[in-house]
Amino acid sequence: MVELDLSRSRILVTNDDGINAPGLKVLEKIAKTLSKDVWVVAPETEQSGTGHSLTLTQPLRMRKLAKQRFAVSGSPTDCVLFAICQLMAGELPDLVLSGVNRGANIGDDVTYSGTVAAAMEATILGLPAIALSQQTNDEKIAHWPTATQYAPDIIRKLIAAGWSSDVFMNVNFPDCPPKDVTGVSVVAQGRRKAGYDIRECVDPRLHAYYWIGPAVSRTPRAGNTDYQAIERREIAITPLHMDLTHRGALRTLKKKFQ
Repeated sequence: MVELDLSRSRILVTNDDGINAPGLKVLEKIAKTLSKDVWVVAPETEQSGTGHSLTLTQPLRMRKLAKQRFAVSGSPTDCVLFAICQLMAGELPDLVLSGVNRGANIGDDVTYSGTVAAAMEATILGLPAIALSQQTNDEKIAHWPTATQYAPDIIRKLIAAGWSSDVFMNVNFPDCPPKDVTGVSVVAQGRRKAGYDIRECVDPRLHAYYWIGPAVSRTPRAGNTDYQAIERREIAITPLHMDLTHRGALRTLKKKFQ
């Protein structure tokens, strides 16, 4: 179980929206309300949708921007791995915070998310981790004050409650001002029909190229999951497990192959 005194902790902050993202500044502010020892190691450029990817076929570059603040030319997973195994190897962080992502990371989208992947990598490396995301409509400004106001208390309560070493936390804030948040729900990961709009374009040399566009309209499955919690304007907390084994299928297949 995670047992941590936040006031004396060393916190590593990362994201997938890049070193200059407004959500990273929000998370730095949140982290500094919890501890005086905050390190930032984030991607040089936006890495949304990179999932749990490692850069293996080209070198990584690192830029020191300020004391305890670095940009890395790779994925969020690269950033966490680099920070823990190289940059902070002499004195490891006690907690890894990833985000605050612009846009929710709920349901099936957690498998694409670099924000979630950074928390996953920290967990693999034996450190407690929390991914944080702010739901938003891309056509308007994100409600960053919502995450700013609620995240410190959410993090404190999660740390006080504790969780096992093969679990990490996924926290999503609803797309509304702080005053309109209706509560906090601990819910399961939801599911919905997958699909994205792939758009064909033509370049000046008349060659086709393609953009993976926004997700198509998808109805979530019924239930009380992260999808429904966000729709109710609740903060959704979902514990995610590193063990992807489906126990029911495991038992069935063992009988079939005996």
